[in-house]
Amino acid sequence: MAGEALLSVEEIKRHNSPDDCWIVVDGKVWDITDFAPEHPGGGEIIWKHAGYDATTTYSTYHSPSLLPNNLDRSKLKGQVDTRTITPDWAKPPPSTTTELKLHEKPPLDTVICAQDFEEIAQRTASKKTWAFYSSASTDCVTRDANRSFFSRIWFRPRLLRAVGNISTKSTILGHDTGLPIFVSPAAMAKMMHPSGEKGIARGCLDERVPQCVSNNASFPIGEIVPSVPKENNHPFFFQLYVNKDREQSTKLLQHVRSLGVDSVFVTVDGPVQGKREADERVKADESLSTPMSGQKAKNDRRGGGIGRIMGNYIDPNFTWTDFAWLREHWKGKIVVKGVQCWQDAKKCAELGMDGVLLSNHGGRNLDSSPPVIMTLLECQMNCPEIFGQLEVLIDGGIRRGADVLKCLCLGATAVGFGRPFLYALNYGEEGVQHFIDIIKQELEIAMALVGITDLSQCDPMYVNTSELDVMVAKAWGHPYARGKRLGSQEMTRAKL
Repeated sequence: MAGEALLSVEEIKRHNSPDDCWIVVDGKVWDITDFAPEHPGGGEIIWKHAGYDATTTYSTYHSPSLLPNNLDRSKLKGQVDTRTITPDWAKPPPSTTTELKLHEKPPLDTVICAQDFEEIAQRTASKKTWAFYSSASTDCVTRDANRSFFSRIWFRPRLLRAVGNISTKSTILGHDTGLPIFVSPAAMAKMMHPSGEKGIARGCLDERVPQCVSNNASFPIGEIVPSVPKENNHPFFFQLYVNKDREQSTKLLQHVRSLGVDSVFVTVDGPVQGKREADERVKADESLSTPMSGQKAKNDRRGGGIGRIMGNYIDPNFTWTDFAWLREHWKGKIVVKGVQCWQDAKKCAELGMDGVLLSNHGGRNLDSSPPVIMTLLECQMNCPEIFGQLEVLIDGGIRRGADVLKCLCLGATAVGFGRPFLYALNYGEEGVQHFIDIIKQELEIAMALVGITDLSQCDPMYVNTSELDVMVAKAWGHPYARGKRLGSQEMTRAKL
């Protein structure tokens, strides 16, 4: 050790590039500029320690004698002067990627897409929470097709356009929003994070993303709406499952309207709940309850399915004629949620509804119901006039900003996200904000690369749907099947 020069931290830090690379190992300062490019593990792992103490990383892989035995003595520049060491210099450099460990959430800034949030939720949420949120009906065919069918639509970019200034601003049911997206109703968000629907609401504030509060929310809507500052005038919608006891629904609607909510999403695709086997297999916490529907979780001989048990109050006999009752007790806008064929979408327009939400409940009710993008194409094929008569919303399987753009080019007003917001809530309201930022960035990139700068420029010309067109249902029924099984009744086709 005698005779070796004492080098200050400030001097060592000056040698911090691939062309002039010093590192410190066990207090000794080595010039490894010539060696780093020949390092078997690549030069990058050395260069990120240039000008700093590499002892921890070095000792993980190498014996103490490796450098003295393999480098010329002239490469030893001296010893670090310990009197000059600062806490910042002693800290190891950040790793390039944070390991995703079971039951441990990585830092939020390492999450870069919706799929990251989902995979982290699968690792860190309770078994029942994951089973309830991720489950779908029987074989999950529709849930998975919702996502995969978006990859079968191709963009047709137009180039050499000025795309330096992109706007994602939109209007949804009369509300100005920063993005053409909304939070689809999803039950019991508190299972993912204590802030529940309140955390989602606060996370949506900056971009004015509307939140459709579920009838089966963890908190009463009277607590969710006031959880954000009143002066923000943040847009909320309400999802209604019509109660078998209509008086209960009537009172709830009056309360919702008194809070300033002006749009109700009447869910019509769940007169009974689908068989969600993953949810059934994990026992439910029987202390769970939903304050607005009054339902409590329980376990029975069929399993612990929260969706099935908590949906017992829903009226299975609500029909088209019952919209007269709804209009009597609700003076705001009405959106029919769960439409899955063009005939029902057209009827909604004819009845003067304010909107339809093309949705299959995330594949949670009837398995083999059509992927949502197919229903959107079906409406364009058979009743394109409805796009000028009411707002056409869509949700189910959308995970990318590019998916949002595809829907808008095909006539949708806005796109709903359900599960992704729940998975983002794993990080509280900051996770919700981060998810919205991710979708906004992806949407802006897709718009610029397609060649548009404003959502008003969305047009079918920017997408190629030919891979799906052969599967779009045309006109009324099956293209050729006419025979009916023995004993079936002759059905009279209902008029639209």
